[in-house]
Amino acid sequence: MSISLSRLVDKIKPSFTLQMTARAAALRAKGIDVINFGVGEPDFNTPAHIIEAGKKAMDDGYTKYTPGSGMLELKEAIQTKVKNDTGVLYDTNQVIVSNGGKQSLSIACQALFEEGDKVVIFSPYWVSFPEFVRLSGAEPLLVDTVASKQFEPDFDDLHTKIVGGYDFKTTDRSIKGVIINSPSNPTGGVWSDEAIIKMLEISKANNWVVISDETYEELVYDRKFTAIDTLNDVGAEVLTIRSMSKTYAMTGWRIGYAIANEIIVKAMSKIQGQTTSCPNAIGQKASVAALLGDQQPILDMKNKFQERRQVMFDALNSLDGVTCDMPGGAFYMFPDFSAHLNKETKDGKILRDTFDLSDYILDTASVVTIAGDGFGAKGYLRLSFATSSEIIKNGIKRIEESLKELK
Repeated sequence: MSISLSRLVDKIKPSFTLQMTARAAALRAKGIDVINFGVGEPDFNTPAHIIEAGKKAMDDGYTKYTPGSGMLELKEAIQTKVKNDTGVLYDTNQVIVSNGGKQSLSIACQALFEEGDKVVIFSPYWVSFPEFVRLSGAEPLLVDTVASKQFEPDFDDLHTKIVGGYDFKTTDRSIKGVIINSPSNPTGGVWSDEAIIKMLEISKANNWVVISDETYEELVYDRKFTAIDTLNDVGAEVLTIRSMSKTYAMTGWRIGYAIANEIIVKAMSKIQGQTTSCPNAIGQKASVAALLGDQQPILDMKNKFQERRQVMFDALNSLDGVTCDMPGGAFYMFPDFSAHLNKETKDGKILRDTFDLSDYILDTASVVTIAGDGFGAKGYLRLSFATSSEIIKNGIKRIEESLKELK
């Protein structure tokens, strides 16, 4: 029997980050000591008081369906948390809780975009951004960034890409939105307030919806995080995505949320209700404790990440032919390894791109890195410092020895 799949399957790309994780697991199964700098989650366990809230939820019988867009108690906790952080008070009807920030992003794109539309995405980008857009039927419009400015938008390139006129007023009416991600995955970059304000002004002038992925909002190291809505004096249409995963070390609990215009939230709820129904009830109860409970474990994790950031920064910049700027947030480094491309391995293979380089490092040093080419950034590798300082030093040392073998 011949099986015919939809064209949608061909349109989207597989997750190469998961492919690298699978390769690393296969090597570990053979007894090889693999260091994983590809990990996209905290290495800490969920704080104890959050775990206890999850246990209590089960004991108290919170194991049933909840409202499709999330239980009111959690929406009120989100309302309180965001009000305390930003001073902005949202109505609970402006909040939707989903099975992770990833689902929030995906259904937001499905609710807002369709075939014939374009959505501005800044490169380097999280691997799922273009795919979320394609799943909606729309197409991503990739725009360059400036590495030396925390990978802020290259506004000259944006002007060119949108067929812009005076003051970035576009002539391309198919552009319907823009995705902003600060702090960024994969770069760790944190945009300046000025860059975000300029994007809000451009978006307002062109009637674009701004999707702001603020998944790493608590992991900003050198200044206080600025939520996008606190900068939105022009009144652009903004949809904010946040998650419990990174801040609270709750990746497996699968709880994220979006805040937006009530009309958008209602549309997202309609789609979510017909796909996954409600989010995890136990995870929702635990998230209430996370948002309203003791925040000291979160500060402790952040301080540890900041220490590791310095360790990895120093180690990477000690490598010949590698340059790396200090990221302002998240737990990723995005060093430039382009000086090592087009070199030859011992067995005569030429490293044409960072996929080749990442594979070479895994094969020869047993260290997992993520190819920048997959994020739209040739010459770069993404390394996570969500691991101990000792492992960071050991892993970078292995990479150094591996690079010395290239001709």
